[in-house]
Amino acid sequence: MEAQKEEEVLQKRTEKALRQKRVEEQKQLVLERKRQREEKKERKRREKETKQLEREANRQLRTEMEKQNQRSIQPKHQARQNGSDGLEENGGIQDEIIVVLPTVTQPPVLFKPPNKALSDWVFHLAKLHEKYGPAVRFTPKDVSFITAEASKKIYGHKAAGNKSFEKDFRMYRQNRPCSSIVRSDQEDHRRMRRLLAHAFSSKALRGQGDVVDHYVELFMKGLTERAQRGEEIDIVAWYNFASFDLIGHLALGQPFGCLENGKYHPWVSRVFKGLKVLSYTQIYVRLGLQNWISLLSPPSLRKSYEEHMQFAEHAALARIESKDTESQDFMSYVLRHNDEKGMSQLEIIENSGVMIIAGSETTATLLSGTTYFLLKNPDKLKKLTNEIRSAFTSEEEITVTQVDQLKYMLAVFNEGFRMYPPVAVGLSRLSPAGGEFIDGYWIPENTAVSMPHWPAYYSELNFRDPKKFVPERWLDDPRYASDNRAILSPFSLGPRDCIGKNLAYTEMRLLLARMLWKFDLEAVPTEKDWYDQKIFFLWEKGGLPIKLKEVVREKV
Repeated sequence: MEAQKEEEVLQKRTEKALRQKRVEEQKQLVLERKRQREEKKERKRREKETKQLEREANRQLRTEMEKQNQRSIQPKHQARQNGSDGLEENGGIQDEIIVVLPTVTQPPVLFKPPNKALSDWVFHLAKLHEKYGPAVRFTPKDVSFITAEASKKIYGHKAAGNKSFEKDFRMYRQNRPCSSIVRSDQEDHRRMRRLLAHAFSSKALRGQGDVVDHYVELFMKGLTERAQRGEEIDIVAWYNFASFDLIGHLALGQPFGCLENGKYHPWVSRVFKGLKVLSYTQIYVRLGLQNWISLLSPPSLRKSYEEHMQFAEHAALARIESKDTESQDFMSYVLRHNDEKGMSQLEIIENSGVMIIAGSETTATLLSGTTYFLLKNPDKLKKLTNEIRSAFTSEEEITVTQVDQLKYMLAVFNEGFRMYPPVAVGLSRLSPAGGEFIDGYWIPENTAVSMPHWPAYYSELNFRDPKKFVPERWLDDPRYASDNRAILSPFSLGPRDCIGKNLAYTEMRLLLARMLWKFDLEAVPTEKDWYDQKIFFLWEKGGLPIKLKEVVREKV
């Protein structure tokens, strides 16, 4: 009897517990539905708010357009006859600069969806320069130049007493815990660059040679295995695998494993998506909506960017905590030389995230574009292949020192940079207090000025046959003697030029030389031309399928 009673008591307790559980589940369900309703309500509120902001921005822009279009821009000779200096009465930009205000409204909202407008902007700007000349004012506070003189003035080293053009920090995300080498004022930039210079010095690069060679070998191993199986290879993906694995090792002491696994690491995929946020940033700040960027930019892109920085933070912290100062990677040099004038832990983490992007995506982009143009121009591919194969009798001979001697290869890369610059847009700087002349144009203070690479490199003002892939133009071919080769600055100029350019050249030369020495390349026909791409700050590259045929050589 007692056992039966205990069983009944237990059963009642169980039933009570189940009832309580169901009640709790019902409460949770009610709360979840309430949360969903609130989220939906909040989403609608934000959408309404966004539309109101867009309408207000459009209204302001239309008003500004009407004001500007009502102004008459005097020809220079007429201005002189009237006794003026050729400047607008309000102290504005010199009158020869063409004002094209409607173009600023095109990227964000008025005429095209944001995605379409953002990805077309560089090409549209090139058309404006083609129509109006070397200087175009495309918003009331933005001027684009496509001359070497302007580029040197804006970005180059300044002689004593000359004014410097500070970075336009509106163009960079500001909700970061600290600054980085690309988002810092002059003083902080000098401090960070001094420390990072140890990691990118010629001595450091020689010490990192074995690391570079290791990933070049993995790259070649992956290509060889797939070539032997007769598989098509997406060479864009494999260039990305190599560049991300190498920079992962050098920046954080750990590769992504892309080359060994033959696929993208999730982190790498997030980098590609997250970079689009930079394009939205550049547009919305020009509309005065910088405080609303997080709301206006696509949530998936914001999430990808933040996840990239979180990955970088975790990896950098692990590397810092290891306290290893002997490995041949960037962090060893940073930790070894870090002193009271060095970088804080937060700054090291922030710069690690920057180096992952700057040291990978841009290198792979240039290799991809160069390979595409070589495949489209078989005579150039044959000429480069012959140079490489005549210079080396074995793969082991292809070293950093030796590939530096290949003149036609350097010309090929220069032409690749010209036709497919990894950073196609212009990185804006602000004109100094009191204003300044740029290539003969007076620019008022606090005006954003830039030299956009793609429009400059495709302009007939700078190059003959700008749409033709002609490496010979960089080898003193008399047909191209009039080319303004000084305009080419893919790594920028001056004190803020790319600190990793020597590493980039080393990686690019070794990968391309090794591949062309061992394989014959064949393009795989596709429905869409690979070069038909969008630009969201960087190129949105698709896959470039090729076939590789291993060269059969007689054994000596």
